[in-house]
Amino acid sequence: QVQLVESGGGLVQPGGSLRLSCAASGRDFSKDRMGWYRQAPGKERELVARITGGGSTYYGDSVKGRFSISRDSAKNTVTLQMNSLKPEDTAVYHCNVDVLVAGFFETYWGQGTQVTVSS
Repeated sequence: QVQLVESGGGLVQPGGSLRLSCAASGRDFSKDRMGWYRQAPGKERELVARITGGGSTYYGDSVKGRFSISRDSAKNTVTLQMNSLKPEDTAVYHCNVDVLVAGFFETYWGQGTQVTVSS
């Protein structure tokens, strides 16, 4: 059974930093694409950052230069380092993994962790 568990959310002041971690279990994800999405109240879920099994990364325009994604494939973990946080970064952040099966992606989600940026 695939399970993704996020940790590290909380309340931080504008300009501060937070580090989110996601622990995946249930199979070997070393070759799979992992990422972070976020959803703010009243808004659609958006891609924040993504990292492939080979280590290639992608960032949403709103977080480029401020956020950094990394992974430890041996431990099946993915981390999102968030710096220079802004109030508009406030959202529930979800870890996800896309597993390629017979040419199609099976997507799994964590429950989410709340990030609030406020003074």
